[in-house]
Amino acid sequence: MPYPTPFPLDQLTERGDAQAVALVLRDRTLTYADLRARVGLLAGWLAQRAQKGARVASWAAKGELTCLLPLAAARAGLIHVPINPLLKRAQVAHILGDSGAVTLVGTKARLATLEAGDVPEGCEVFDENDVFALADAGGATLGPSTQDPQELAAILYTSGSTGKPKGVMLSHANMWLGAVSVASYLGMASDDVTLAVLPLSFDYGQNQLLSTWYAGGAVVPLDYLFPKDVAKACAKHGVTTLAAVPPLWVQLTETEWPQEAIASMRRLTNSGGALTVELVRNLRTMFPETKLFPMYGLTEAFRSTYLDPELVDAHPTSMGKAIPFAEILVIDDAGEVAAPDTEGELVHCGPLVAQGYWQDPERTAERFKPAPVASTYRGTAVWSGDRVKRDEDGLLYFVGRRDAMIKSAGNRISPQELESAALATGLVAEVVALGVPDERLGHAIHLVVRAANNIDDGGPALEKALKKDLPNFMQPHAIHWRDTLPLNPNGKLDRTAIAREIGA
Repeated sequence: MPYPTPFPLDQLTERGDAQAVALVLRDRTLTYADLRARVGLLAGWLAQRAQKGARVASWAAKGELTCLLPLAAARAGLIHVPINPLLKRAQVAHILGDSGAVTLVGTKARLATLEAGDVPEGCEVFDENDVFALADAGGATLGPSTQDPQELAAILYTSGSTGKPKGVMLSHANMWLGAVSVASYLGMASDDVTLAVLPLSFDYGQNQLLSTWYAGGAVVPLDYLFPKDVAKACAKHGVTTLAAVPPLWVQLTETEWPQEAIASMRRLTNSGGALTVELVRNLRTMFPETKLFPMYGLTEAFRSTYLDPELVDAHPTSMGKAIPFAEILVIDDAGEVAAPDTEGELVHCGPLVAQGYWQDPERTAERFKPAPVASTYRGTAVWSGDRVKRDEDGLLYFVGRRDAMIKSAGNRISPQELESAALATGLVAEVVALGVPDERLGHAIHLVVRAANNIDDGGPALEKALKKDLPNFMQPHAIHWRDTLPLNPNGKLDRTAIAREIGA
C-alpha cells in the first residue's frame, strides 16, 4: 500500500489546534500551543548538553517530561532511550551501557538506587524535577526541525529469547508512519481523549501519545495502582480511547465501571497477547456500543495486524489483516507464500520495519532479512519467528511462537535473563525458566531449580534475592525445587521434559 511522506517526529506538535488540549497532567493541562513551546524549550536544553546522534535516556513514571521527551529529543537531533520505570538497577545499567547514553533523566528515588559503575563515564544524571527549571535558566529554544526522517529517533529495549534486552532502532519515519497508520484505522479525531495507561517505554505505549497527537486529540497519562483507578479516570476525563493488554482487560472486566465512562468510550484496543473468547465476550457485554480492536505487533516492526471490529464477534481469535503501510506475508518452510490454512512464518515488510538492533549485527541478521520475492515493498523485512495461518478470507490466526519467550501480563520476558539472575544468587546450580499458561497473565513464570551443593533450603533466600534484583513483572509465580534435572542426549537440560512435567 502506498504511504505518505514521513516528517520529522517533532512536527507532530504542529498537528493540533493551538488552543485545543493536548496533554492532561495531574495539576494542569497543556494546549497544543503549550506543547510546542515546552517541546522547543526542552529540545533547546538537550541540544546544549549533547551532540547530534547522542542517546538521551529517561527512567521515570508518566508525566510532562516523559511525554515530551520523545518529541524534544527528536527535535534536538538526539536519540531517545525510554527505560521502563519498573526495571531495577541491573537492567537499567545494562541499557545505559549498551546505548552509550550521555544523559539520564529520572525520578530521584530511582536514581538513588544506582550504584558505582552503573552509569557510563561521562553520562550526566538529572532529577526530572530539575529539568524544566534548568531549561528555563538556559534560555535556549528550538523550533520545528528539518531532521531527515530516516535518521534514528529512538532505541526501545525489548527482551530477547537469548539473553539481555536488545535495543530496537526506530527512525523518525517508523514512528511518524506508525502514528498515521494507527490514527487512520482507529478513526481517531481531534475530539478524542486517550487514557495512556501503558508504559511509555513500549512501542505500543508510546504510540498512545503519537497517534493521538497526530489526530489533534488529548492524552491523559496515568500510572494506576488499581484497576478501579482506570475506570474512574475514564469517567473523569470523558475518555474515548483505551489501550491495554489482556491481563489488564481481565482485571477491568471485574471492575465496576461508572456509566459515564462506558458512554464516552468509542474504542478499546488490545495488543501484547491474544484475547480469549471469554474476554472478548465480556468486553462486548460491558461496552456494547464500543468498537473493539484486537491487534498483533512486535517492536521490530511496531504493529502488524488488526481485526476489524465488525468481525470480532464472528472471529474472536483472529489477528485480522495488515494495518495501513504494512505488508504481511505467511511464508512456508520452503520459502514460498503459504497456501490458505497452511502454517508458515509471519513476515512483515514495508516502512514500519525498524532499522535493526543497536550495535548488534549478529542478532540483527537473524531477524532482519531480505523480504520474500513475493513482497511488493521488497527491501528489508522482519521475520517474526511467529507461526500463523491465513484463512480463505485473508484473516490471520496465531499458531505459536518459534522461540521460548515468556509473555506474562503483556511483557515479553527472556528465560535466559531469569535464569542468569537465579544463578547469580549462588543458591542454585541449575535452573530452567518457563511460562505456564495462565488465564489472567497469559503465562505465569515458573522456575525449576536444583540447589547449589552447599544449600539445604534456599527457597526463602532465593525469593528474597530475586525480589531485590528483578522488577515485579519478572518475579516467578512458582519455584520448583528438584534433586536432579533431566538431560537430553546431548547432555543439556531437557527443557521439553521439564516443561511437560510442570504443564508449560
